[in-house]
Amino acid sequence: MLPFSALFQRENSLVARLVYTILLTLIMPVLLCRIWWRGRQNPGYRRRVGERLGWVIAQPQPGAIWIHAVSVGETLAAAPLIDQLLQDYPNRTIWITSTTPTGAGQVERLFGNRVKRSFMPYDLPLCWWLFCRRLKPACLVVMETELWPNLLACCQQRRIPALLANARLSARSARGYARLAALTRPMLQRLTRVAVQNEADGQRFLDLGLPPVRLAVCGSLKYDVVVPAGIEDQAHDLRQGWGADRPVVLLASSHEGEEALLMAAARQWIQRWPQLLLVLVPRHPERFDPVAQSCLDESFIVARRSQQESGNGCQIYLADSMGEMLLLLAAADVVVMGGSLVPRGGHNPIEPAALGKPVLMGPYYFNFQTVVDELKAENALQLTTHSSLVTDVARLLDDPQQRQHMGYAGQNKVRHSRGTVARLVAEVAALLP
Repeated sequence: MLPFSALFQRENSLVARLVYTILLTLIMPVLLCRIWWRGRQNPGYRRRVGERLGWVIAQPQPGAIWIHAVSVGETLAAAPLIDQLLQDYPNRTIWITSTTPTGAGQVERLFGNRVKRSFMPYDLPLCWWLFCRRLKPACLVVMETELWPNLLACCQQRRIPALLANARLSARSARGYARLAALTRPMLQRLTRVAVQNEADGQRFLDLGLPPVRLAVCGSLKYDVVVPAGIEDQAHDLRQGWGADRPVVLLASSHEGEEALLMAAARQWIQRWPQLLLVLVPRHPERFDPVAQSCLDESFIVARRSQQESGNGCQIYLADSMGEMLLLLAAADVVVMGGSLVPRGGHNPIEPAALGKPVLMGPYYFNFQTVVDELKAENALQLTTHSSLVTDVARLLDDPQQRQHMGYAGQNKVRHSRGTVARLVAEVAALLP
């Protein structure tokens, strides 16, 4: 018999999941209205709504490898793993679920008809019953930290092994999960395996209740980023269109509030370098038009990539396109990572490092704490603040040798940190019958 404490915890977890399910069911009309509302700016939210309720194309054969990647960032990180799985398991369906239309679009751009895809269902038991009944997956691979109570309960009931891959858990997120221990502990105990990026993340999972035997430290998939052949030539052509000798500062994956900071800084840089070009790459496509308008309101000369404008003679180049981040990064002289100048936790600095670009990161990088610390230790990345941003960028623009040194250091770090794909493929193989 189970001891009383274990029975009590089990009862608590069942009650917590029941309350969670009831609340989620009650707000379902709100969630569906939210999809319709967001569809005003991004029509992708209004497409294939049935998939969000679990209705996907029924698969005649069981055994799909199901990978969940929330949005663009997780999809790009998972790309080398997915490519390897496609090679190793040509007779299995690779099924990818996304939460956002931008993530779904990224899947289509990267893999076309080599994989099958759908939106992730809402975390309700009926939705998962229908989804799993029609898909019949052999295993589930969840990228990073997308944990849902009813999803993992369904996997346990249907004996679908679940791997949390490339897992990361900031101290801030761990505190949030700890406050919901009645939901968090059972979720972690239903996972078959958790492959974390580093020891610190692993310890946080253990502290929250993950059984130690299920933990593996595999490194970060983002270090296995593939730089496409010919990207430098494409970047050279892009710079020719901008003006070959112009200094270029790029703000990557920006959030609301960050473009204004960079525009204010650009006014000062332009006094020193009148030909300077600021490239803005907003994180979300629904912000493309508002960002363009804010640039015009500040009296900048703006060119937009979506309108096939070369950028020659403009002061701000708005990269309002999808799937071209590596090309844009390769064309920059200095990269400022978005999400780090406002409290969003930062975005992946490994891609610019892999391209040999000096990287600046603001004070809010808790989503990439270990990666930032590692790149900083190699002198491939520099931290900045609102007050020092103008000076820090200017110093790098003034010193080509320092930019080159940081770029070499970044590429060297990325090169020596590869190998996570092979380790994760082995973890997936262990899940398959």
